[in-house]
Amino acid sequence: MRLLNTIKFGFLYFKKGSEVLRTYSLDFVEKFFSEGQRAFKNIYISNSFLNNNMKLTILGSGGIIPIPKPLCQCKICKEAREKRVPYSRTGPSAFLHDINLLIDTPPQIADSINNANLKEIDNLIYTHLDGDHFDGHSTLISLYFDGTKYCYKPKKTINLFVPQRINEKLKTITSQYGNLFDFYTKDKVVKKKTIKNKIKIKDITIIPIFVKENPATPYIYLFVDDKGKKILYAPCDTKPFPFESKYVYDVDLFATQPGFFETGLKDGFVYPQDDYTRVELYSFNQTLEIAKRIRAKKILFIHLEEYWNRSYDDYQKLEKKYPNVIFAYDGFSLEI
Repeated sequence: MRLLNTIKFGFLYFKKGSEVLRTYSLDFVEKFFSEGQRAFKNIYISNSFLNNNMKLTILGSGGIIPIPKPLCQCKICKEAREKRVPYSRTGPSAFLHDINLLIDTPPQIADSINNANLKEIDNLIYTHLDGDHFDGHSTLISLYFDGTKYCYKPKKTINLFVPQRINEKLKTITSQYGNLFDFYTKDKVVKKKTIKNKIKIKDITIIPIFVKENPATPYIYLFVDDKGKKILYAPCDTKPFPFESKYVYDVDLFATQPGFFETGLKDGFVYPQDDYTRVELYSFNQTLEIAKRIRAKKILFIHLEEYWNRSYDDYQKLEKKYPNVIFAYDGFSLEI
């Protein structure tokens, strides 16, 4: 039994001191507790009730630049060096525990995997191939490398599931050994499998949704379990948002970048009206409107950029203003 000492944003938070150990959707436990019982902050609850949910961990909650930014002596970066997680942030990545699925390999992915104490990775997908989502791919070699063998002989091969357009881009990425992922496939680091419309792994269906007219050729992913619970994972490059897809609506969790902030930016910067950022990204308020339009029950904000000049404490204050919003940090886990 664990002491539940916080009920917030429609989730149950198990804590040990200030550390969040695990979170659960109140929708799932509603059948076990009356409204009156759920109103109290100190409830003992058995984990045996809570073992049939999708579990998502945000391995890295940062964006293009990690926090602290190397060499930077601003207040945000100094605080992150001193306090570490949840103030520090590595590049954008996530892990769906139900099927041991790694989402993206940013440059800091090795540290993120170690910090989350993951034991197995069976499957891998990419949202797109920008450096902050892809450039840690060499870590894949080390995951199951056996250093006692002279030649590379992995103990295990990871399934890499790729939609068509990402597969086409992978074919253009080379190293001194030729095509990079041909090399990974030859040495059984990964086994590449193309996703056409959807794929099912155990009780999780994965549906890739292409973001048209975006130069990054990104995909967002819908994860649906056999109970019909839905997670829409859309870390960045979501503009123009694919409202034409029926799969983006009525999700239990919308994990996405909050969009750019208009005020409080680093060094007092203000985005000009003709700035490319306004073309490439939605604003924070526009992102909230997207979540409302797709009828997302909860919003989990990820891909939090260094140049937005906001600390963990600043995001905590924002959470209090928006009842259905959570700002992630490295290692943040929840269950749907």
